[in-house]
Amino acid sequence: MNSLDGTIVAITGAFGNLGLVTAQVLTERGAKVALIGRGKAPGNVPASLAQAYVASGVDLAERDAAQRAVDSIASQLGGLNALVNVAGGFSWETVADGSADTWERMFDVNVKTTVNATKAALHHLTKATGGRIVNIGAMAALKAGMGMGAYAASKAGVMRLTEALAEELKDKGATVNAILPSIIDTPQNRADMPDADFTRWVTPEQIGGVIAFLLSKEAQCVTGALIPVAGRV
Repeated sequence: MNSLDGTIVAITGAFGNLGLVTAQVLTERGAKVALIGRGKAPGNVPASLAQAYVASGVDLAERDAAQRAVDSIASQLGGLNALVNVAGGFSWETVADGSADTWERMFDVNVKTTVNATKAALHHLTKATGGRIVNIGAMAALKAGMGMGAYAASKAGVMRLTEALAEELKDKGATVNAILPSIIDTPQNRADMPDADFTRWVTPEQIGGVIAFLLSKEAQCVTGALIPVAGRV
């Protein structure tokens, strides 16, 4: 198991299912985590995250809000070694029946949040030894299905950002990679697709494990990668 002892990690979208589980996985491996979320912190935070730094009410689509949150984390925890960009959203609608506003909203919640959090963290990450950024892309961005246009386009933007920033930081000792999940096994997805075979889906714990590897010393040689984590979908 890859050790993350002492690694300070900020996680955006940390109040959702994937964000909370990822925070647990990283904490179990020795990381100090900071949870960033747009809403109020959930009341059922697992006991293992009782000591986590929490930044609630942060709209990462606002550049200044992202900067204040990240700077506060670095100040309170003594620096920042890694950023995991989980914050995002999903929308299904056809072009014919949908709205152009959906494309803008998907860009805001998936691309702009990632860009703003990343820009806010860069100064801290490049000061640290072996800074890490892990983004959440999507398998759907490789080939969009019906109704997935706006979502897939925004996640494709996250993937292109990952590649471009990896080149930008290549000589600064920091790595940038993206996870491409398929359908994630969450309570919401089970409720939305009750007849599906849940065993084929990827679990948040499995995604968290891959993220933990990308944050580890063993992954120093991996950057600019778009890694499918798709279960059996």
